[in-house]
Amino acid sequence: MGKNPMKKKVTKWIKKGKDPRSAHWQAALEATLKLFAPDLEPGRLIPMGPLEDEDILVFEKALAAVDLSPNVSAAFIPPLLAGKLTPPDTVEELHRISKGAPSYQILISRPGEELRILAAEISEHATRPGVDLFQSGALLGNYDFDNQSDCLDSLRKIIRSHMWKTGKWTREEHMVYTLNWFEKVRAFNSATVVVENDFSFFHTPTLIKSTKMDAMFTLMTEDLLKRGKDKDDPFGQILSSMGRAGGEKPEPPLLGQIIEDGMLGQLNLLKSLDLVSFSDFTNAQSEQFKRGFAETVRYLEGNLLS
Repeated sequence: MGKNPMKKKVTKWIKKGKDPRSAHWQAALEATLKLFAPDLEPGRLIPMGPLEDEDILVFEKALAAVDLSPNVSAAFIPPLLAGKLTPPDTVEELHRISKGAPSYQILISRPGEELRILAAEISEHATRPGVDLFQSGALLGNYDFDNQSDCLDSLRKIIRSHMWKTGKWTREEHMVYTLNWFEKVRAFNSATVVVENDFSFFHTPTLIKSTKMDAMFTLMTEDLLKRGKDKDDPFGQILSSMGRAGGEKPEPPLLGQIIEDGMLGQLNLLKSLDLVSFSDFTNAQSEQFKRGFAETVRYLEGNLLS
């Protein structure tokens, strides 16, 4: 057996003159993220372990505040697990919450030549809610706040400045980012979910060489394709029960009706949140909309159960 790779890293960092305390702590955070890795999905904040009712409230606040580029992984850690993840006593500046108080942590990692890690304590019981950033065994910097809401309000900017993918994004990354945003819009039934307009193809259709109308149908199509595969989503459940019931593909009229219902749900959401101003459509746009709607239904009929 070779030497523990984390130990190797720590030794290398310390040899390069990094503070042994921050080097060991970053290694512990990396090891924790490695443990969570099978459950993480880049670009989304994923809760670790089961959440109690009060945990869900904190998770929802965090979910609304955290905006991630599609390459970073993020874990929301409730008190049950966060209580075990405490910095060594020797690192006074990393202690943000008194022992025994319920700790809520967010860990985010950005891949690259050197992994960068953001560790946030967002508990309302924290004596010093805030964020610590680590890379190459060093504490890059930290942000301290007076309370939970100030901390959450600033989280978007901190993540955007320090954890986002730099350089050009692929079409696929713009797709994933926009779909993750739309999923949160649906979950919260709110248009105020944070989003960087310059990276969302719905807000900036030119990112995928598209127009506003086509970008809307692209969003609707990709959203339903994704939800169709998700056994926890009501839309996915309807499709999978249809598949199971007959063993065959359902009759097109029935599948078409289910798809149309799904699309009308999306359109009602876009309309009620003023994300699309349908009343401003010209006659030409209304015709274009009807064609786009029919084409999308046909496309989904052919691709949803394939």
